[in-house]
Amino acid sequence: MDLLALRYFQVLARLEHVGRAADQLRIAQPSLSRTLARLEDDLGVPLFDRHGRRIRLNRFGAAFLRRVDRALAELDDARRELADAAGLERGILAVATETLLPLSEVIHTFVAEHPLVDVRLFQSAAGDMAAQLREGEVDLCIGSQPLPGNDIRGQVLLDEPVLLCVPVGHRLAGRERVRIAELAGEPFITTRPGYWQRALAERLFAKAGLELDIVCQSDEPEGLFHLIGAGLGIGLVPSFGRRIDLHATVSWLAVDEPDCRRVLSLAWRQDSYLSVAAQRFRDHVIDHFRD
Repeated sequence: MDLLALRYFQVLARLEHVGRAADQLRIAQPSLSRTLARLEDDLGVPLFDRHGRRIRLNRFGAAFLRRVDRALAELDDARRELADAAGLERGILAVATETLLPLSEVIHTFVAEHPLVDVRLFQSAAGDMAAQLREGEVDLCIGSQPLPGNDIRGQVLLDEPVLLCVPVGHRLAGRERVRIAELAGEPFITTRPGYWQRALAERLFAKAGLELDIVCQSDEPEGLFHLIGAGLGIGLVPSFGRRIDLHATVSWLAVDEPDCRRVLSLAWRQDSYLSVAAQRFRDHVIDHFRD
């Protein structure tokens, strides 16, 4: 049993398709099939059920995959740890975030201080972040919803009120506060399911016994108040958004609900190696929001 065979098996187990796995691995299909056959002979059990040209991971394969994932993750962590210990100046940092707005300034200052670090950003919903962490696709996540699992640690960066944002000239513009009950029938602009703004709006409206009338849902939370300013509808926006409302196209109202807040947190896996670049970015982000 060699390392290459395990990596081939891992990819094939994920895709359950010999052709696509061979393409991803950039090897010939017969070579992949022979490697899998040798691995199964070595283990003494089949790892896949064959149905013509289709394959499906069986119970032996599923159990073996869990161990392979753990073993290869440990080896990948070891490689990164040795690279750091060798004093390599270059590093790769991968971060998943719900919205890019809170990160623009902190990324700018981090890159200025660490110009040789290759920073890669992923915009993801909260439901995808935990999987990205566990699969090693990203080092850190920044989001407004807690990530499930005892293997994930978090650090609160920002706890702020969420405000109601309405267009200038709206019937509520000029008010300081508003109750959710006063928003019955209002056209609402929010994010698609999976993002915290959508979950918050649905929870508050359900609590008030109201139906949420969504006229626009977006993948980019920071763009919501631009659409609100255009007069398309109203929406819930964290108070952080007031920093980019440069043209006074909207009015901001406090919401009379104690849980109408956004808690922005930084998350990482506690059972995996965190590279020097990731550690420095984690500390940089925490210091930035603390200041």
